[in-house]
Parts: sequence; C-alpha cells; structure tokens
Amino acid sequence: MFGDLQGMMGKLKETQQKIEETKKRLDTVFVEGSANQGKIKITVSANRVVKNIVIDSVVLEDKEELEDYLIIAMNDALKKANAINDAELAAAAKDGMPNIPGLDMFK
Repeated sequence: MFGDLQGMMGKLKETQQKIEETKKRLDTVFVEGSANQGKIKITVSANRVVKNIVIDSVVLEDKEELEDYLIIAMNDALKKANAINDAELAAAAKDGMPNIPGLDMFK
C-alpha cells in the first residue's frame, strides 16, 4: 500500500537528521525586536533564546514604562524568531516526508 516501507523509513530518518541540523543552525540566526523607537532592543536566536538586551538610560526613569516596553520588544523579537523557526523547520521536514496522497501537512 505504501510502497517501499524500508525506503520510507530511511527517508524519515534523513528528515529527522535535517531537522536537527536546522535547529543547530537556527542557534546562529539572530533577530532583533525593539520598542520605544529603538531605545529598547532585544536580540533572540531563531530558536527563541534571548541573547542580548540593550536599554537606553532614558527609559530607566519610569519602571512601569520600562516593563511595558520590554514586553513589546520581547514579543516583537519572538514573533520574528517564530516566523523564521517555523519556516525553516517546515522546509526541512517537507523535503523528507514521503509522498502519501492526501497527507500534505506542509502546504
């Protein structure tokens, strides 16, 4: 029914390896989120790990404002990181998926 099962399993193993390699590579891809016209910048990896936070001293005067801007900058960075992560992992997975009619999970 599914053709060469052993070949399919080999292809799935290859795909798993590609996904792991992609995850490692995404540790070296960085995106920046910012808020308050760049006075707060947060850098995260495409695997959503915070790497750096830069805060202009001007925003240190108001704690609540700083907290709000940190949330905005973090969400901005994570949104960008998620988009890259999702696209890269979907591409790696799609290349190795067996061609099963009606089962196209990565359109």
